[in-house]
Amino acid sequence: MELQKESTLSRAERAQAHGSAQLLIETLPWIKESTGKAVVVKYGGAAMTDEALRIDVMSDIVLLKLIGLNPIIVHGGGNDISDLCTRLGLPVEFKDGLRVTPPEVMDIVKMALIGKVNQELVAQLNQHGHLAVGLSGADGHIVRARQLSPELGLVGVVDKVDIALLVDLIEAHYIPVIASVGVGVDGNFYNVNADIMAGEIAATIGAHKVIFLTDVDGLYKDFHDKSTLIGKMYLSDARAMLADDTLSKGMIPKIQACTQALSAGVARAHILNGTLPHSLLLEIFTDEGVGTMILPDKEDEVPDDFTEYPAGELASKLHSQEN
Repeated sequence: MELQKESTLSRAERAQAHGSAQLLIETLPWIKESTGKAVVVKYGGAAMTDEALRIDVMSDIVLLKLIGLNPIIVHGGGNDISDLCTRLGLPVEFKDGLRVTPPEVMDIVKMALIGKVNQELVAQLNQHGHLAVGLSGADGHIVRARQLSPELGLVGVVDKVDIALLVDLIEAHYIPVIASVGVGVDGNFYNVNADIMAGEIAATIGAHKVIFLTDVDGLYKDFHDKSTLIGKMYLSDARAMLADDTLSKGMIPKIQACTQALSAGVARAHILNGTLPHSLLLEIFTDEGVGTMILPDKEDEVPDDFTEYPAGELASKLHSQEN
């Protein structure tokens, strides 16, 4: 189908078109900075369960790919797990914010995350072309996990990340979509926190950014006072918040994942409200941003063993004048 444009525009329409073009020009430095680099997006909250929001977010991620970034999606799906447990008459139990996961519930986790949520996200992305490949952390042993605690059952913590399969997929121009299930050396599947998995993958692959889409606008000094939203903070501030035990249970794994990624050399971590239309694009490609950005204390301090994901020939040309 051919795309057609009106041959004439009103003055107001011309002004609007000019404003849109100017906005695109203003994003150029941010696009140039990010082209060819890996960006890990942890996808969750209402932005995942609301169909209209999911369509918008998936479209934004496709746009990131078309612009030249290499997005990697990591997702959970707690609501879908709980709903399926309830329908099948299995208990929904949490301890210290973690889902108690005996073997029968682990089967539900796999069904919900790998069989349902993952495939829905892949299908949505693939509305725009053959772009996405659905995986779990167990595929290709991307995420090796071990048991966190016997009383929690098959809840796992990340032991090791192997990025070989992800690199192959990215180099073949696919968007990996990874369900937060890991595998142990014992052969068991483990229910892994998606925030932590996203941080570990970002750290291992050498991502330029790790982004957490959630249901709130970002991190607050005082959650009950919306004027205290933190637009920018540093790694040492995040560590202090974890130490003083003032964070909500839902925010703790996100901040832990941010500190892990930044400590490993990732340049930026972001916490965004995924229910705000195009928050992902606004945060990456505008000066102001819309959520909380966490930075290393000193941007020139990068661990000796950190290697950022190779940006490719185009990015090398874009940055050749800077070297």
